[in-house]
Amino acid sequence: MQVPKAFLALLLCLAATGSRADIYGFVDGDGVSHFATEQVDARYQLLVRGNKFGVMNLGVAGSGKQPQVSRLTEHPNLKTYEPLLRAASSEFAVDLALLKAVAAAESGFDPDAVSPKGAVGLMQVMPATAERYGLAGDGKRSLETKLRDPQTNIRVGARYLADLFKLYPRQQHLVLASYNAGEGAVQQYRNAIPPYPETQNYVALVTELHQAFRSRALYRQSGVRVERVAPEKRLATK
Repeated sequence: MQVPKAFLALLLCLAATGSRADIYGFVDGDGVSHFATEQVDARYQLLVRGNKFGVMNLGVAGSGKQPQVSRLTEHPNLKTYEPLLRAASSEFAVDLALLKAVAAAESGFDPDAVSPKGAVGLMQVMPATAERYGLAGDGKRSLETKLRDPQTNIRVGARYLADLFKLYPRQQHLVLASYNAGEGAVQQYRNAIPPYPETQNYVALVTELHQAFRSRALYRQSGVRVERVAPEKRLATK
């Protein structure tokens, strides 16, 4: 697939003028790519941060979270669980890139991860949260054992995120803060991110991962190959 002419034209225009403007874009339901030098509306995600022509800047070397984000977006387990994430995204109408970002930040795509507080699995679901949705242990398997099943874990996590979006529509930062610290903590601070370093760092990390996963998906659909390389490397196309 070739790079869309609109994208090439935009890059060439910026190169000719020596501009360092950011580039935003998205792919619509018909598979058509849209690009702009400003965030026209919420659909447009940052693709290229103002820099020299040809740099697909998803956070260049030197930014604090860059090595972690790079490792997580390229994690070998992602391919294994992507079909389950995609199915849950469709079932509960939660952005696929966001589900990937949450799973990456929560467990590093480890289905056996268990936190000191008792959160379990890929999406680090608390047993109490799973119980809200009717999941329970039985004589054969405990609730915690059931939550280790990747499909079950992803579905519960995605359903919880969907409910949080109903609570905080178009306020993803509060959705993520609630997922990490609980709705009660967000409500306690008058619907703001609680002043907990863990929660603040979590929201920032998931937001950066979400942007990285969305950018990669857009590049793949547009025919642009993204490589995590030094800032001076040029844009590579198929």
